[in-house]
Amino acid sequence: MIRSMLYATDLGVYAPFVMQHALALARTFNAELYVIHAVEPMGQFAESLLQSYLDEQTLDQLHSQGVNAVMANIEQRVLENFRDELGEEADLAVIKAVRVRQGDPAQVILDQAQRLSVDLLIFGSHSAGAGVDVPLGRTAVRLLQLSPVPVYMVPLAQHLGRRKT
Repeated sequence: MIRSMLYATDLGVYAPFVMQHALALARTFNAELYVIHAVEPMGQFAESLLQSYLDEQTLDQLHSQGVNAVMANIEQRVLENFRDELGEEADLAVIKAVRVRQGDPAQVILDQAQRLSVDLLIFGSHSAGAGVDVPLGRTAVRLLQLSPVPVYMVPLAQHLGRRKT
């Protein structure tokens, strides 16, 4: 029985397409839908650049307060985008929570699936940057391999091919 689902999004150009699948499944099963977006941590270059211009206290403050503020801002923007895209209150009511977390995308998604005890994981096969010649994105492969719950993967290869013509 599917009572709750986690939709993992990269917020890319194909996210609304995958979101429609997630909403349709949630309505079909009368299930709660959670949304997760993972933000990858700053790379070593950006981190070293900040270290060269900021003192240690300012850098610590930026990491603790700045990152939290950015995450909260992204969560708010995601919710606003859903309101704009979906429009219908019935669709919005299906979404129980939107979370934005920093870390390796696959690990963030798997952690949230476990924390929320969801019954199904939903995601697209590619990120916005993957080309048609790549059968699956790196995160999708890892989720398929490591997910403790069933997955619903929306194939984007055919959809990607149609948009390029």
